[in-house]
Amino acid sequence: MNHSLTSSSSFSSSSSTTSSSWFFGIVRPGGSRSLKMSTNSPAVAASTESADPVVRRNQFRGVLFKYGPKPIQVAFKTGDFKRQVIFIGGLTDGFLATSYLEPLAIALDRENWSLVQFLMSSSYSGYGTSSLQQDAKELDQLINYLINKEDSEGVALLGHSTGCQDIVHYMGTNYACSRAVRAAIFQAPVSDREYQATLPHTASMIDLAAKMISEGRGLELMPREADPSSPITAYRSIPSCCFGADYKP
Repeated sequence: MNHSLTSSSSFSSSSSTTSSSWFFGIVRPGGSRSLKMSTNSPAVAASTESADPVVRRNQFRGVLFKYGPKPIQVAFKTGDFKRQVIFIGGLTDGFLATSYLEPLAIALDRENWSLVQFLMSSSYSGYGTSSLQQDAKELDQLINYLINKEDSEGVALLGHSTGCQDIVHYMGTNYACSRAVRAAIFQAPVSDREYQATLPHTASMIDLAAKMISEGRGLELMPREADPSSPITAYRSIPSCCFGADYKP
């Protein structure tokens, strides 16, 4: 996925803040600990405290835990705080999906927030056989775990790329745990449909997927050219390509 940091937007359930930080509406301005990362030094932050959430580049300190019954439903949390920022990656993403997660974990730790990265059924190459509905269900299971097992006082959702679509869909549901969401951030949001429209084979793949669905074969896999990155069902292919479609298995 595109890991660009040049475009981001956010909204918050709280409007009372005077901070000019990008943490607007989520965290207070913190101390002066540097977030600059060095590729040569094992110390990522200026502080050398043993509790720092990032030990060195590409190495986090935290807790790995299961939040749901499926083998894929695993999450990793840095820090031990009552408020959490949940990172939701895009297509093909999983743990350590973007380079900014390291300085983000340090900044959140300074503000007494934990960073949670998690895997769901659509992570890595699983998106082709999953759905936004399934993503929303598993995100709700994660928030439920944080509330009931970690005594969470509220979460903020951070969506990257297609992960922004998960946030929009989840916040449009009536899941009970969605009330625990205090803020949401859209970082590098994308439109999969607009991208698919630029590909020469998209029109024929839409026709094929619609035909398969009409024949009751919506859960069968499309030809490889429909998505070279992942096996994808006809049900999943239509919403990612065709505006206004809302096929559900």
